[in-house]
Amino acid sequence: MTVDENNHDDSRKGVVVITGASAGLGRACAREFAKNGYDVGLLARGIDGLEAAKREIEQLGRKAVYVPVDVADAQAVEDAAIKIEQELGEIDVWVNNAMNSVFSPVKEMQPEDYKRVTDVTYLGQVYGTLSALKRMLPRDRGSIILVGSALAYRGIPLQSAYCGAKHAIQGFYDSLRTELMHDESNVKITMVQLPAMNTTQFGFVKSRLPNKPRPMGAIYQPEVAAEVIVYAAEHERREYRVGYPTLQAIIGNKIAPWFADYVLAKNGFKGQQTNEPEDPNRKNNLYEPIPGDHGAHGTFDDQSTYTSPQVWLSLHRQEVLTGAVAISALLLGSLLSKKKNHDNKEA
Repeated sequence: MTVDENNHDDSRKGVVVITGASAGLGRACAREFAKNGYDVGLLARGIDGLEAAKREIEQLGRKAVYVPVDVADAQAVEDAAIKIEQELGEIDVWVNNAMNSVFSPVKEMQPEDYKRVTDVTYLGQVYGTLSALKRMLPRDRGSIILVGSALAYRGIPLQSAYCGAKHAIQGFYDSLRTELMHDESNVKITMVQLPAMNTTQFGFVKSRLPNKPRPMGAIYQPEVAAEVIVYAAEHERREYRVGYPTLQAIIGNKIAPWFADYVLAKNGFKGQQTNEPEDPNRKNNLYEPIPGDHGAHGTFDDQSTYTSPQVWLSLHRQEVLTGAVAISALLLGSLLSKKKNHDNKEA
């Protein structure tokens, strides 16, 4: 880090706010933004995780401020934004990541379960976006990231509250994006759709399943998504889809939703549970955080990958396209040259 005589940090790219920053994907995002030159505002409920995340960012040479906040409280989110700007400066990027969920068949769900998941997972993103817009619109700059999921397009069994909230975020995003386009605003907004990831949520969420919950299908480490989210903050695109399973789920559901119904009815229950019995009295974080620093990863490291060819192609698609055009031009030139030589010989 270098600082000029006016105490201006010329290595800083900006200030990012991340909700749900104490653990899981939010924790991985905090590290990734810090590595890329951002000072970080950390929002979450768990003090232990927030303090640990702050230390990690400072070890990476960046500044960090944390605010304990429940994103279901709109005024608390706004107060947190005020504090972060007072201590770190103007907010350049806002990442709406906080979520919670309940694993349960619909027939066993309670009304309060739906309300709580909706308040955090959907309205938490709305409230964060409103606080970001309040600052970014007058400045006519800034970037807002809404963290979605393949489940924003395709609901699955046992996660009805979460799927409903992610569908709602998609609708909110579509509305806001068109409004910003209409107003010719330079505030950028992007939605990042995620695959199954090895985060802490599977040990945190409320569950009524007989066995411990697990990510369904191919599992990615949260660092894969964090890289995409940082890239999305600097390269606006309507939507980023992380991992081939996400792409497959979204496109497959558009083509044959009836087939997805059949596959999920057959495999969706067992596919979301391990073979280990769940403790029915296990603590969950639906209403209160679970004490301790839980880091970014869940318990599925041995089944998770840090790489995704689909992500690499997505982030480098311009280079890939340029390379493909260059190769095609070379091949075409070679073919034309051979044809010309052939024609000259016949002449």
